Formats: sequence, structure tokens, C-alpha cells
Amino acid sequence: MAVVAVQQFVCFADSNWRNIARPCIPSHTTILLHSRKKIQFSLISCSSSQTPEVGTQTAESCVNLGLELFSKGRVKDALTQFETALSLNPNPVEAQAAYYNKACCHAYRGEGKKAADCLRTALKEYNLKFGTILNDPDLASFRALPEFKELQEEARLGGEDIGYSFRRDLKLISEVQAPFRGVRRFFYIALTAAAGISLFFTVPRLIRAISGGDGAPDLLATSGNAAINIGGIVVLVALFFWDNKKEEEQLAQISRDETLSRLPLRLSTNRVVELVQLRDTVRPVILAGKKETVSQAMQRAERFRTELLKRGVLLVPVIWGEGRETKIEKKGFGLQPKAAESLPSIGEDFEKRAQSITAKSKLKSEIRFKAEVVSPAEWERWIRDQQKSEGVSLGEDVYIILRLDGRVRRSGKGMPDWQQIVKELPPMEAFLSKLER
Repeated sequence: MAVVAVQQFVCFADSNWRNIARPCIPSHTTILLHSRKKIQFSLISCSSSQTPEVGTQTAESCVNLGLELFSKGRVKDALTQFETALSLNPNPVEAQAAYYNKACCHAYRGEGKKAADCLRTALKEYNLKFGTILNDPDLASFRALPEFKELQEEARLGGEDIGYSFRRDLKLISEVQAPFRGVRRFFYIALTAAAGISLFFTVPRLIRAISGGDGAPDLLATSGNAAINIGGIVVLVALFFWDNKKEEEQLAQISRDETLSRLPLRLSTNRVVELVQLRDTVRPVILAGKKETVSQAMQRAERFRTELLKRGVLLVPVIWGEGRETKIEKKGFGLQPKAAESLPSIGEDFEKRAQSITAKSKLKSEIRFKAEVVSPAEWERWIRDQQKSEGVSLGEDVYIILRLDGRVRRSGKGMPDWQQIVKELPPMEAFLSKLER
């Protein structure tokens, strides 16, 4: 759960709220998936403000007390404190903190609908970033529920009930991937308007041509002009709607990529990382199906192990039904998350960049030929969404090959032909591999 702590400091000139949790944006498209960080708010009040009397309840104190209670495992009492905070006329930041942490409590208790309602309110009314929900390891159990899928779909489409911030983020990625879509739409609209104006003047001429008489225009030529204008309008409108449909499909795929990049894996060293942390390092190959089928595919892959490792292949087996049998571990506010923090970005200072390089080198040394999925229910849900988008029967054995930048390279039914994959994928040192990064 992302911790939202509100602390008050006296004797400063102005107020400042700092939110260190940023929305996640997949780096392969430069948006949707960065580091997972705790949400932390700090309230700095001016020197003229008075310190609250001891024992006086405020929204701030209730949120902080709720966090403390949750860290001790007293989830029910923590939930009560967050509800109390919401009844004490909180400011927008305190309200966002209370709703978000309340949602995390409900997720801990397995109450998916209540968690979704709290998150929906925080998204709509208090500008909660959807990336925070995607990144928080303590909402892993909620992300495996159908209520999360509904919430994510609502956020992707946008609307009055949930706001438009997540959709705006997705559209930014879409514009990067398809930079000429706006230009095409401009020409669709401009040419449709031109054809409409031409048709407006052609229709009276066509009526006169049909009526005949002295000075009437040629019927064949006039009807031909009208047909061209009408045909142009129909084609341009169809292209406009087709482009809109493609954009929605692209937004849905970007949303799935966002979810995929935050799925957790356990490496051979027992270290748990998110898929986004392996970006530019490996090409994960997801094998999803019945246990017998996946086991056979893994055995066949052993014969090509050396060549596959040269190409950065990391096998990720997902067994159907394993997510329903595995109980998702619940985590609280104060507990250390299993997934490691993402590496610092290029924009940070030199020391942190050096630490990033060291950490990435260490991570490379931990990667072997196979990784184990964590939270199998989340993996299954993502794979089934991918199957649905590609028209594949749900529950069918499939494989999905990812690029070095984390996007889906290709997928197919059944299990992969490893010899073909060796031929298809360039070695990690090759120029084509560098282009994938």
C-alpha cells in the first residue's frame, strides 16, 4: 500500500505539499511505467498557525494514526480512522490520502467492490494518478480481481465518474506511437468539409439538370460530380471512424502493456522484481497453458539453452489455474515490499546514476534461464485479456514473446518452435537488438 503520511511543521513562511509518487508510464513509449514509490505528503504550515490542542482530532492526525494501526496489523481500526478523517472536513490532499489508504484496507480484507469505489472517488474528485494504483505492491490482490479490470477499463475510456487523467496519459503515448494520426484527421475533416461545400452547390445544379429546359447543365456531368462528392464524403467519414477505432485499440494495448510491465517475477536468486526492471536486459517468453504442455515446452527449450541465452531469452511459465490455488499474500502499510525499487532515472544526480548502473549490473548477474511468476492470478488475468484482444479462445495454450523494450513482439497458439525463435531473434550484441532498446 502506498503510504500517505501527513506531517506538520511550524515556523515556515508558506505551505508546500510534496507528492513523490508519480504516474507510471512505460518507458518504451516514454510513458506509463517508472519507479514504484510510496506516496508521502508533508504539510508545512506558516508561523502564524496555531498548534492543535493535544487530543484534538484532525483529518491529518486520523490518517497518520490509521497508518500506524495498519502497520501493526490492526486493519479494522485503521479503516475506522480513515473513515473518521473523511468526516472531519479534510483538505483535498488529506481526502485523497484517506480514500486511497481506505481502499488499501478494503483490498487487504478482500473487499474488491469497496476498494474500487474508494479509488474511483479518489481518481475523480482528488486527482489520484492511476499509475499509483498500478504500481503499489500492496494492491496486488486487488489487481487480480474483476473489480480492478472494470476500474481500469473505465479509466481508459474516461468519463465524469472517474475523470480523464489516465486517458490523457494513454493518448500521449498513442501520439508518440502514431505521430501522424492528428494530421490525417485534419485532412479527413478538411476534405470532408470541402466535398460537402461542393455538394451543397452541386445539388441545385443537379435539380436543374433533371428538370431540363434552356440553360440546364449537362445531366451526366452534374450527376457525376454529385456522385464523386458523395462518395468522397462516405470514404472520408469511414476513414475517420476507422482511425478512431484503431486509436481505441491502441489505447487498450498500451493499457495492457502498462499492466504487464508491473507484473512481478522471482529470479533464480529468489529476488522479486517487476518486469519493467528487466527491460533492455532480457526478452521474456511467456508460456501459458496446462502444466504438462508447459513442462514439455520447457524441456524442449533446454536443448537450445545456449543459443537462447545469447539472445537474452528468459522463460516465464504460467500454469492455468495456479492463480486460483495460490493465496495472494496481503501486505500492509509498514511492511517492506518484496519487489525491489526501480532503478533511478537518467535525470537524477551522478551518484544515483552510478548506483543505478551498479544495481543493473547486479541484476543482470542474477538473471538465469527461467523465472517464476509471483501473483499468478494477475498474470493469468493479463494473458486472458491479451487472448481476448487477439481473438484467441480463453484458456487455450499460448506463448507470448516480448521485445527488449517490454512490448509484445509476437504471440501464437500452442507452444513455440525454439529453433525458429533462435533464427528469428538476433543476439544481444547485434545491431538489431540495440534498435529494440
